[in-house]
Amino acid sequence: MHSYPALARSLAAPADRLTAAVIATLLVVALFTFRDYGLGWDDYGQAHYGELLLAYYASGFTDHSAFSFYNLFYYGGGFDLSAAALEKILPFDVFETRRLLGALVGIAGLAIVWGTARRLGGPIAGVAALVLLATCPLYYGHMFINAKDTPFAVAMIFLLYSLVRAFEEHPRPRPGTIILFGIALGLTIGTRIIGGIAVVFAAIAAVILFAVEARALGAKTSALRIGNLVGRLALALPLAYLVMGVIWPWGVQAPLNPLRALEYYSHFWEKPWKELFDGARILIPEMPPTYVPKLCLLKLPEIFVALAISGTAGAMIAVLRGGIEPWRRAALALLISAAMLPIMIAVMTRPVLYNGIRHFVFVIPPFAVLAGLAAAYLFEHLRAYARPAATIGVTAFSALIALTVVDLVRIHPYQYALFNHVAGGVRGAHNRYMIDYWGLGLKEASEALLERLERENITPPKSRKWRVAVCGPSHTVGFELGPDFEASQDTKGADFAVSLGTYYCAKLNAPVLAVAEREGVVFARAYDLRGRSIASTYIPPAPDDLKTVKQKVTTFWHYDEEEPSSARTQ
Repeated sequence: MHSYPALARSLAAPADRLTAAVIATLLVVALFTFRDYGLGWDDYGQAHYGELLLAYYASGFTDHSAFSFYNLFYYGGGFDLSAAALEKILPFDVFETRRLLGALVGIAGLAIVWGTARRLGGPIAGVAALVLLATCPLYYGHMFINAKDTPFAVAMIFLLYSLVRAFEEHPRPRPGTIILFGIALGLTIGTRIIGGIAVVFAAIAAVILFAVEARALGAKTSALRIGNLVGRLALALPLAYLVMGVIWPWGVQAPLNPLRALEYYSHFWEKPWKELFDGARILIPEMPPTYVPKLCLLKLPEIFVALAISGTAGAMIAVLRGGIEPWRRAALALLISAAMLPIMIAVMTRPVLYNGIRHFVFVIPPFAVLAGLAAAYLFEHLRAYARPAATIGVTAFSALIALTVVDLVRIHPYQYALFNHVAGGVRGAHNRYMIDYWGLGLKEASEALLERLERENITPPKSRKWRVAVCGPSHTVGFELGPDFEASQDTKGADFAVSLGTYYCAKLNAPVLAVAEREGVVFARAYDLRGRSIASTYIPPAPDDLKTVKQKVTTFWHYDEEEPSSARTQ
């Protein structure tokens, strides 16, 4: 991971202009497409949590309803709080606001990844890392729809960026860096308490820095320098606590609340269900140790995987062999730890694993930085060898990125569900792995049902609303269909059914009115049940794990008076 200052200076302007163009393009695409993404299982709960947090502040800290709302008070609510506040001033409903805000948070994360890679490897590394992450379906798709894992991933890479700056300025980080560190630390732990694992990442990097400097300066001098660095960063802890308290007010209601949240996450909170992995239905506490590594290899684009592995290996060699500045070795160790350690812990401890690898989205940005460093390293060596070789390398990189972009466009708006070509795409993976576990397909199927009814001039009965049986979160269907429809899990007297295409939803013996489909894989269907009677939209007989899913739909996602106020007006 050597640097080439002259080359970096000559390429800085075009690379940075390309970076600006990519970010501008992403902003435009997000503004035109954020309404396309459907609601997921968690949207109603998360949106209501945001309203309760807003009520806490609006009441002058006296309304504590948010601190007893289901289990969500164990999570930080910065995203939900921000969305609830923005919805009051933006011309969008609460869920559109959440999609737009998610896109903006995700793009901010892309900018931080660019800044981190550029600081470590120059302008080519920066733009390569940015493009690789922007075209990563797992990151791009989740940034629109995932109010838990994407904000945490962005907060984590922000924290890593602040630490990279601190290592570069070692042993006396500047005031601006200390402030950034405090804000980033507060956002990370305040978004999810497991963000405290970043202390381990930083400790590993600090040990590397101490060992390298001790050989040149002596152990005592090195220890004093590390102590100075840690002491100066510790000045940011009050700011970090303040930021954490703002976005996670329950976390500061009692000194031990963060530990209570950590203890809560160490025990799964509801009856385990089964999910599809490698063609088998497995209880989520019993997923094999290959779960996370295998899904990473199958979900991430091949070019991302190849460069991330190369970048990680190259960074390890640079950390161990040297030849670069001590601070840079520490920064690389930090990124390696942030990318690899969570996966290694999951392999060794086998925690409860479900919903694909959405809980590991936070390892994708540091992998993108390492991949960007590998891309820059390859480019620099190809250019040093022969200019045509560098041109061929850039062309190959661009072609592979273009292939991924085509995949993203083709499967829109289900990018998060995409599998790479090694896995056979969505078509090859749909009978082996969870695809649309958020349930986004219900939006498209519901909208297509409305269009079909309007096109055929079919109107609801005068004495009642249309009744719709749902396999999946019924609130999603009710919201998308509007006030003339009554959506629930109950199949008795149902006129229509809207079901996810997943393995636990039955394929009904009824006329199909609408289908949400990509690559030959059904994400959701709408059925005509008029004149027909069905026992359940779920596969009978319902096993215990599916009963758990149905119970979840009718408890946490059944709000009556507590649903988001903006949703009630739709």
